[in-house]
Amino acid sequence: MSNHALLLVNLGSPASTEVADVRRYLNQFLMDPYVVDLPWPLRRLLVSLILIKRPAASAHAYASIWWEDGSPLVVLSKRLQQAMKAQWRQGPVELAMRYGEPSIDTVLRRLAAQGIKQVTLAPLYPQFADSTTTTVIEEAKRVVRAGNLDMHFALLAPFYDQPEYLEALVESARPYLEQDFDHLLLSFHGLPERHLRKLDPGKHCLQGPDCCRTAPPEVLATCYRAQCMRSAEAFAERMGLRPEQWSVSFQSRLGRDKWIEPYTESRLEELAGQGVKKLLVMCPAFVADCIETLEEIGDRGLEQFQAAGGESLQLVPCLNDHPRWVVALNTLCERAPSMH
Repeated sequence: MSNHALLLVNLGSPASTEVADVRRYLNQFLMDPYVVDLPWPLRRLLVSLILIKRPAASAHAYASIWWEDGSPLVVLSKRLQQAMKAQWRQGPVELAMRYGEPSIDTVLRRLAAQGIKQVTLAPLYPQFADSTTTTVIEEAKRVVRAGNLDMHFALLAPFYDQPEYLEALVESARPYLEQDFDHLLLSFHGLPERHLRKLDPGKHCLQGPDCCRTAPPEVLATCYRAQCMRSAEAFAERMGLRPEQWSVSFQSRLGRDKWIEPYTESRLEELAGQGVKKLLVMCPAFVADCIETLEEIGDRGLEQFQAAGGESLQLVPCLNDHPRWVVALNTLCERAPSMH
């Protein structure tokens, strides 16, 4: 075995469904300046206010989807890690979480102690955002600086438009789309609109609701919404879906800021109101099922859709450890370029 490691990184999860563990996790997550991009004193004040009531509500939500062997996100990410070991021939395959355990810090220091100097860093996010991709990269750099580690990275860039990812998405979803359904909703994780504007190299975001469809390469490189739209359109095209058979929405809002629209909860009610009875929902911003898919869509989304007049909401599972995804991810990681 050579000494080029693969480090898969996902978002993370509380250690348990206890309120104290959920509070600790939420504090680490929300105090990340790439997630809540306010000056430190304001961020600390806002997060402290959120942490008064939110941990208890989140703990209840986590408890409703927790598995016997732990957090679904962590369990599924570990399954992916195990499957990747048969694919990645260049060295060890490790898993870290940006928040919670196992931390990027712990895993990188352990690899360095084993004499590993080359690491392919693989943030498991198909679309780019500062609050996902950038924070993983910056944390890895911080660990290397703090520990004075002799370590060099290759980086798996966002893969929202890569054929391997899209084909894995199609293969994993195909059995669900071969069933009888009225509409497919592609629900991506939301972001505050200011996160998009902050990275907009010109004034592209101001060009109206269809600006993402006309985004030039320099905008597309960092525009989360445009990348989501490209993923959705490429998936629909590969599946042979007609324009009226599918739509896009954004979920998981937090706080009072204006987030990317349309909101998933609004779309669920609209679709039910338009006579959609059998709804399929896919969440292509996530590669592993988690609280946002299982609880927010699978439980609360179903309740909301039915209360508005819909009949059934089928959550299409994420890629998880689907064999086609395992092969695709290995191909994407093998061609990841060096990070400077």
